[in-house]
Amino acid sequence: MPQVVFSVDQNKSMRDQAVPGQNRWHPDIPPAAWVRPGDEFRVECREWTDAQIGNNDSANDIRDVDLDGCHMLSGPIGVEGAEPGDLLIVDILDLGPCQAPQEYGEAPGQGWGYTGVFAKANGGGFLTDHFPDAYKAIWDFRGQEATSRHIPGVRFTGITHPGLFGVAPSAELLARWNERERALIATDPDRVPPLALPPLEASVLGGTASGDRLAVIARDGARTVPPRENGGNHDIKNFTRGSRVFYPVHVPGALLSGGDLHFSQGDGEITFCGAIEMGGFIDFHVDLIKGGMETYGVTTNPVLIPGRVEPRYDEFVTFIGISVEHESNTNYYNDATVAYRNACLNAVEYLKKFGYSGEQAYLLLGTAPIEGRVSGVVDIPNACCSLYLPTAIFDFDIRPAASGPVRADRGSCALTS
Repeated sequence: MPQVVFSVDQNKSMRDQAVPGQNRWHPDIPPAAWVRPGDEFRVECREWTDAQIGNNDSANDIRDVDLDGCHMLSGPIGVEGAEPGDLLIVDILDLGPCQAPQEYGEAPGQGWGYTGVFAKANGGGFLTDHFPDAYKAIWDFRGQEATSRHIPGVRFTGITHPGLFGVAPSAELLARWNERERALIATDPDRVPPLALPPLEASVLGGTASGDRLAVIARDGARTVPPRENGGNHDIKNFTRGSRVFYPVHVPGALLSGGDLHFSQGDGEITFCGAIEMGGFIDFHVDLIKGGMETYGVTTNPVLIPGRVEPRYDEFVTFIGISVEHESNTNYYNDATVAYRNACLNAVEYLKKFGYSGEQAYLLLGTAPIEGRVSGVVDIPNACCSLYLPTAIFDFDIRPAASGPVRADRGSCALTS
């Protein structure tokens, strides 16, 4: 096993670890450990909400979750010799739920994980106008497979991956983030959910920083919800074992941090907390390309080479969406977001014919290894997106047939009270 450079006791909050992690992006967060180019090492991770969500049949914890302290990230890990302008090469060697060899316990990742539909007032999701309340599904892990008592009739192999890893921004880059995101918020400051999340001093965690240094991190540190130029919360389901990512380096040491591990996820993580969330471990190898940002023109976002590890599903029912609001008969010009939302809604309506509730279908599309594709953005005025749903994950036939859908009692996801 590689050397553990950031360890997590799953029985303790991230704040109470021997070396605490972070929940903001800021160049002044001190490194928790240092590695050298060529090193292999292990990072242990806490579930992204710091285990606020329980293995139960109520979605009240999803409804009431405190997002001010999220995400809980492990790190930063400094890389010796990394300088601004370099590219940091990060290889994922292995990752998975909490091991010993397989832990079982109360924290997500200890044999189980969860998926949540967030209430609209607490961030919402991709279909929040159609599903404005909070819902939850618990998933049990057996090897590479996941099943849920809240979405029966489904079993699938997950593409385990980190939702979030990135490097520290420079002070200049951080200031640009805050400027542009505050300008976006100002266009509609009372919107629910908000257009962006500005720096927030409440619940800040800045590693081992304290005093004035922590106060600066709290005042200016960027929230970790969106992806940005440093990487961050990409939620790319194929960023799994065997993947290699090239991060632009903005500060000395690069300062690699992350977490938000997922047992599985569909393209888009559409419920916002749409993957199967868990704590666990991830093994890395790192190296450097000196001056690589200029050499390869990689300046505004990382470059990813996905791994070859994924489930082998070869038959799909595919749902199509176009950039039209059908209820109001409104056309949007080549809007891929509207088109993909319609593809998702079409899949939800289809699954309801087999006995699933809309909420169960929504949760499933966020977690199963569906494939979302931008199929066309040139045939004005309608963008076309498609959602590929594997047929083999169901224990019944979901393909259309003259005999009609096999409707059954599919139970219920966890609801709020």
